[in-house]
Amino acid sequence: MNREPLATGEHYHIYNRGVDKREIFPNEQYVDRFLLCMQVFNSIDPILSLRDAFEIRAEDNLPNRQKLVEVVAYCLNPNHYHFILEQLVDGGIAEFMKRLNGGYTWYFNKRHARNGALLQGAYKSSHVDENERLLELSAYVNLNDKVHQIGGETAVVVRSSWGEYVDKDVGFCKKSLILDQFNDDGGYKKFALEALPTLLERKKEEKELTTFLLEI
Repeated sequence: MNREPLATGEHYHIYNRGVDKREIFPNEQYVDRFLLCMQVFNSIDPILSLRDAFEIRAEDNLPNRQKLVEVVAYCLNPNHYHFILEQLVDGGIAEFMKRLNGGYTWYFNKRHARNGALLQGAYKSSHVDENERLLELSAYVNLNDKVHQIGGETAVVVRSSWGEYVDKDVGFCKKSLILDQFNDDGGYKKFALEALPTLLERKKEEKELTTFLLEI
Protein backbone atom coordinates (compact mmCIF):
# COMPACT_ATOMS: atom_id res chain seq x y z
CA MET A 1 0.00 0.00 0.00
CA ASN A 2 1.35 3.44 -0.92
CA ARG A 3 1.37 5.79 2.05
CA GLU A 4 1.22 9.58 1.72
CA PRO A 5 4.38 11.15 3.20
CA LEU A 6 3.81 12.75 6.59
CA ALA A 7 4.69 16.42 6.98
CA THR A 8 7.50 17.58 9.23
CA GLY A 9 6.30 19.83 12.04
CA GLU A 10 2.79 18.32 11.99
CA HIS A 11 1.07 16.07 14.53
CA TYR A 12 -0.35 12.62 13.87
CA HIS A 13 -2.42 10.03 15.67
CA ILE A 14 -0.53 6.76 15.20
CA TYR A 15 -2.07 3.46 16.20
CA ASN A 16 -1.90 -0.27 15.60
CA ARG A 17 -2.94 -3.58 17.12
CA GLY A 18 -1.90 -7.20 17.16
CA VAL A 19 -2.62 -9.50 14.25
CA ASP A 20 -6.09 -11.03 14.74
CA LYS A 21 -6.40 -8.69 17.75
CA ARG A 22 -3.90 -10.87 19.58
CA GLU A 23 -2.23 -9.83 22.80
CA ILE A 24 1.08 -8.07 22.14
CA PHE A 25 2.01 -7.31 25.77
CA PRO A 26 1.68 -10.57 27.74
CA ASN A 27 3.07 -9.09 30.95
CA GLU A 28 4.80 -6.07 32.42
CA GLN A 29 8.25 -7.08 31.19
CA TYR A 30 7.08 -6.84 27.57
CA VAL A 31 5.38 -3.48 27.90
CA ASP A 32 8.36 -2.02 29.75
CA ARG A 33 10.60 -3.28 26.96
CA PHE A 34 8.37 -1.54 24.41
CA LEU A 35 8.60 1.71 26.37
CA LEU A 36 12.38 1.48 26.37
CA CYS A 37 12.27 0.84 22.61
CA MET A 38 10.25 4.04 22.19
CA GLN A 39 13.12 6.00 23.72
CA VAL A 40 16.12 4.15 22.32
CA PHE A 41 14.94 4.10 18.70
CA ASN A 42 13.97 7.79 18.67
CA SER A 43 17.19 9.10 17.15
CA ILE A 44 18.36 10.12 13.69
CA ASP A 45 21.58 8.23 14.39
CA PRO A 46 21.60 4.78 12.79
CA ILE A 47 21.08 1.81 15.10
CA LEU A 48 23.42 -0.98 14.06
CA SER A 49 21.67 -3.71 15.99
CA LEU A 50 19.19 -4.21 18.80
CA ARG A 51 22.06 -5.10 21.12
CA ASP A 52 23.85 -1.86 20.23
CA ALA A 53 20.66 0.06 20.85
CA PHE A 54 20.18 -1.28 24.35
CA GLU A 55 23.74 -0.51 25.35
CA ILE A 56 22.51 3.10 25.29
CA ARG A 57 21.22 4.27 28.63
CA ALA A 58 18.22 6.46 27.84
CA GLU A 59 18.56 8.67 30.88
CA ASP A 60 22.23 9.42 30.15
CA ASN A 61 22.58 9.64 26.38
CA LEU A 62 19.25 10.13 24.64
CA PRO A 63 18.59 13.76 25.63
CA ASN A 64 21.70 14.79 23.66
CA ARG A 65 20.69 12.94 20.50
CA GLN A 66 18.59 14.46 17.73
CA LYS A 67 15.15 12.88 17.74
CA LEU A 68 13.04 11.62 14.87
CA VAL A 69 9.79 12.51 16.61
CA GLU A 70 8.36 14.10 19.71
CA VAL A 71 6.01 11.84 21.64
CA VAL A 72 3.15 14.04 22.82
CA ALA A 73 1.07 11.26 24.41
CA TYR A 74 0.80 7.48 24.36
CA CYS A 75 -1.14 4.53 25.72
CA LEU A 76 -0.09 0.90 25.52
CA ASN A 77 -2.95 -1.56 26.02
CA PRO A 78 -2.76 -5.37 26.06
CA ASN A 79 -3.43 -5.79 22.32
CA HIS A 80 -2.93 -2.33 20.80
CA TYR A 81 -1.32 1.07 21.18
CA HIS A 82 -2.00 4.75 20.48
CA PHE A 83 0.48 7.61 20.08
CA ILE A 84 0.33 11.30 19.29
CA LEU A 85 3.57 12.10 17.48
CA GLU A 86 5.09 15.27 16.10
CA GLN A 87 7.41 14.63 13.15
CA LEU A 88 10.72 16.46 13.63
CA VAL A 89 12.58 15.46 10.46
CA ASP A 90 11.43 14.34 7.02
CA GLY A 91 10.49 10.67 7.17
CA GLY A 92 10.87 10.71 10.95
CA ILE A 93 7.64 8.95 11.87
CA ALA A 94 8.12 6.25 9.24
CA GLU A 95 11.67 5.54 10.43
CA PHE A 96 10.70 5.61 14.09
CA MET A 97 7.79 3.22 13.58
CA LYS A 98 9.87 0.88 11.40
CA ARG A 99 12.49 0.59 14.13
CA LEU A 100 9.97 0.36 16.96
CA ASN A 101 7.66 -2.23 15.42
CA GLY A 102 10.53 -4.21 13.88
CA GLY A 103 12.65 -4.23 17.02
CA TYR A 104 9.80 -5.17 19.31
CA THR A 105 8.48 -7.86 16.95
CA TRP A 106 11.97 -9.41 16.84
CA TYR A 107 12.09 -9.43 20.64
CA PHE A 108 8.57 -10.88 20.99
CA ASN A 109 9.12 -13.56 18.36
CA LYS A 110 12.43 -14.63 19.87
CA ARG A 111 10.84 -14.96 23.31
CA HIS A 112 7.94 -17.01 21.89
CA ALA A 113 9.90 -19.03 19.30
CA ARG A 114 7.65 -17.79 16.52
CA ASN A 115 8.02 -16.15 13.10
CA GLY A 116 5.97 -13.67 11.13
CA ALA A 117 4.06 -10.47 11.73
CA LEU A 118 2.98 -9.47 15.20
CA LEU A 119 1.11 -6.28 14.22
CA GLN A 120 -1.46 -5.44 11.55
CA GLY A 121 0.82 -3.75 9.05
CA ALA A 122 3.28 -0.95 9.71
CA TYR A 123 0.88 1.46 11.48
CA LYS A 124 -2.23 3.56 10.89
CA SER A 125 -2.02 7.35 10.88
CA SER A 126 -4.40 10.30 11.03
CA HIS A 127 -3.35 13.94 10.64
CA VAL A 128 -4.24 16.14 13.62
CA ASP A 129 -4.53 19.60 12.06
CA GLU A 130 -6.78 21.45 14.52
CA ASN A 131 -6.02 22.39 18.12
CA GLU A 132 -9.47 21.36 19.37
CA ARG A 133 -8.93 17.92 17.87
CA LEU A 134 -5.45 17.73 19.42
CA LEU A 135 -6.81 18.44 22.90
CA GLU A 136 -9.63 15.91 22.54
CA LEU A 137 -7.25 13.31 21.14
CA SER A 138 -4.83 13.83 24.02
CA ALA A 139 -7.63 12.90 26.44
CA TYR A 140 -8.55 9.90 24.27
CA VAL A 141 -4.96 8.63 24.19
CA ASN A 142 -4.04 9.38 27.80
CA LEU A 143 -7.22 7.68 29.05
CA ASN A 144 -7.47 5.03 26.36
CA ASP A 145 -7.51 2.15 28.82
CA LYS A 146 -10.57 3.79 30.43
CA VAL A 147 -12.19 4.29 27.02
CA HIS A 148 -11.78 0.55 26.40
CA GLN A 149 -12.74 -0.21 30.01
CA ILE A 150 -9.70 -2.38 30.57
CA GLY A 151 -9.69 -3.79 34.07
CA GLY A 152 -8.83 -6.84 36.11
CA GLU A 153 -5.56 -8.69 35.63
CA THR A 154 -5.01 -7.32 32.11
CA ALA A 155 -4.87 -3.76 33.44
CA VAL A 156 -1.43 -4.33 35.01
CA VAL A 157 0.26 -4.10 31.61
CA VAL A 158 -1.33 -0.78 30.67
CA ARG A 159 1.09 2.12 30.41
CA SER A 160 0.16 5.65 29.40
CA SER A 161 1.37 9.23 29.65
CA TRP A 162 -1.54 10.14 31.94
CA GLY A 163 0.77 10.16 34.97
CA GLU A 164 3.14 12.54 33.22
CA TYR A 165 0.28 14.93 32.55
CA VAL A 166 -1.53 14.95 35.90
CA ASP A 167 0.91 13.63 38.52
CA LYS A 168 4.13 15.09 37.10
CA ASP A 169 5.66 11.62 36.77
CA VAL A 170 9.08 11.51 35.14
CA GLY A 171 8.72 10.61 31.47
CA PHE A 172 9.68 11.49 27.93
CA CYS A 173 6.61 13.20 26.44
CA LYS A 174 6.43 16.76 25.10
CA LYS A 175 3.56 17.91 27.31
CA SER A 176 3.91 21.69 27.07
CA LEU A 177 1.92 21.85 23.83
CA ILE A 178 -1.13 20.64 25.76
CA LEU A 179 -0.57 21.76 29.34
CA ASP A 180 0.34 25.36 28.48
CA GLN A 181 -3.25 25.82 27.30
CA PHE A 182 -4.58 25.38 30.85
CA ASN A 183 -4.31 27.97 33.59
CA ASP A 184 -3.55 25.73 36.56
CA ASP A 185 -2.10 22.33 37.41
CA GLY A 186 -5.53 20.71 37.66
CA GLY A 187 -6.99 22.25 34.53
CA TYR A 188 -5.98 19.54 32.11
CA LYS A 189 -7.04 16.71 34.43
CA LYS A 190 -10.48 18.29 34.79
CA PHE A 191 -10.77 18.75 31.02
CA ALA A 192 -9.77 15.15 30.23
CA LEU A 193 -12.00 13.54 32.85
CA GLU A 194 -14.96 15.64 31.74
CA ALA A 195 -14.33 14.48 28.17
CA LEU A 196 -14.29 10.79 29.18
CA PRO A 197 -18.09 10.19 29.22
CA THR A 198 -18.34 11.54 25.66
CA LEU A 199 -15.45 9.34 24.57
CA LEU A 200 -17.10 6.30 26.17
CA GLU A 201 -20.43 7.02 24.48
CA ARG A 202 -18.73 7.48 21.11
CA LYS A 203 -16.90 4.16 21.54
CA LYS A 204 -20.18 2.44 22.37
CA GLU A 205 -21.84 3.87 19.26
CA GLU A 206 -18.94 2.75 17.08
CA LYS A 207 -19.17 -0.78 18.50
CA GLU A 208 -22.92 -0.93 17.92
CA LEU A 209 -22.50 0.28 14.35
CA THR A 210 -19.82 -2.33 13.67
CA THR A 211 -22.08 -5.07 15.06
CA PHE A 212 -24.98 -3.88 12.90
CA LEU A 213 -22.88 -3.82 9.72
CA LEU A 214 -21.64 -7.36 10.39
CA GLU A 215 -25.22 -8.59 10.74
CA ILE A 216 -26.67 -7.16 7.51
